[in-house]
Amino acid sequence: MTESRMTDSFRKALEEGARGLELELSEEQKEQLYRYYEMVTERNKVMNLTAITEEGEFVQKHLIDSLAIVKAGEAVTEILAAGDIEVIDVGTGAGLPGIVLKICYPGLRMTLFDSLKKRLRFLDEVIEELGLQDICTLHGRAEDIGQDKKFREQFDLVISRAVANLSTLSEYCLPLTKPYGLFIPYKSGEIQEELEAAAHPIKLLGGELCAMEQYSLPDSDIARSLLIIEKIKHTPREYPRRAGTPAKSPLK
Repeated sequence: MTESRMTDSFRKALEEGARGLELELSEEQKEQLYRYYEMVTERNKVMNLTAITEEGEFVQKHLIDSLAIVKAGEAVTEILAAGDIEVIDVGTGAGLPGIVLKICYPGLRMTLFDSLKKRLRFLDEVIEELGLQDICTLHGRAEDIGQDKKFREQFDLVISRAVANLSTLSEYCLPLTKPYGLFIPYKSGEIQEELEAAAHPIKLLGGELCAMEQYSLPDSDIARSLLIIEKIKHTPREYPRRAGTPAKSPLK
């Protein structure tokens, strides 16, 4: 990895945000996160990766928000720290939260999944630049890989910050989750109505809501919710439905 030009303001924001989550990052991890920020903001000039490019906002709303999965509880943090599990980030976009979690929990075997090839080509560059191991990109549609035996029910942990309603997102993600694995979507603070609408679809797809953790990002009033959904039985073979259907006609 090339020598970092990390600013004092980036370092301070990152360290304070991590402290708010009771996390301690190594110097190498801080350098990698800064280089990742540099790469995203540079590439963002020619392709749409994020609307958030200001340094402090990027740290808080992307990096710390990605790491806030630790709010999901001790069982989840122990799994992340132990590593040696298969994780897929569905709708990874600019690599969030997958790249951030891989940097901070290097033992994870991470798959970054997205429907846009040019995003994944960028992420391949990030992976090479940062020297990350046991991480790959995967192109396709969630409805297709969810029916592919190479990927169906193969992941211990499925995560997503994708912008989709919970019913649709569950149909994308629960078919990829191993029995007794976890699906953890990152959602906004106002989630109750969406959660009620998704209660039956989650059950139908083999999931069970174990917990919901609501919190604010450190040093902010930005509300977030993490849903911890366990896969308690196999997803019926007819799900996910054909491409486009989960978004157009969410399960009820």
